[in-house]
Amino acid sequence: MALYEHVFLARQDVSGQQVDGLIEQFKGILEQNGGKVAKIENWGLKTLAYRIRKNRKAHYALLNIDAPAPAVAEMERQMRLNEDVLRFITVRVDELEEGQSVMLQKRDRDDRRRGRGDREFEGGGGGRDRDRDRDDRPRRRREDDFGSMDNE
Repeated sequence: MALYEHVFLARQDVSGQQVDGLIEQFKGILEQNGGKVAKIENWGLKTLAYRIRKNRKAHYALLNIDAPAPAVAEMERQMRLNEDVLRFITVRVDELEEGQSVMLQKRDRDDRRRGRGDREFEGGGGGRDRDRDRDDRPRRRREDDFGSMDNE
């Protein structure tokens, strides 16, 4: 059997429990066809780089799969039919990653930084210019500053 990493994106308006249900549904399809899921990671709701089917956010999930190719093909076919799945990608790998994926490690690292009270991670605007008033900004040049625009 081959090893695969599979990531799918679910619509933003489905709940976390429904995402878990989707994961179990696809896991069941793989197991019925002779495969097994080595690891499941739910990465949560994340902002998309661009809108997909009018969604600005999506629930991300990772499955590490050890299954024959027909089992993966059937799971992908079921994903194409499911309206809650926006996108998916399956990549064949030589070996499966042990431990947490890079995405979960990044989230843990960000949570630790936020816990220390670093100013750059607190909510709010742009950071370095946040405390400046509008009056401190340099004056913009307007058409009047260049004199008459007509050639007289």
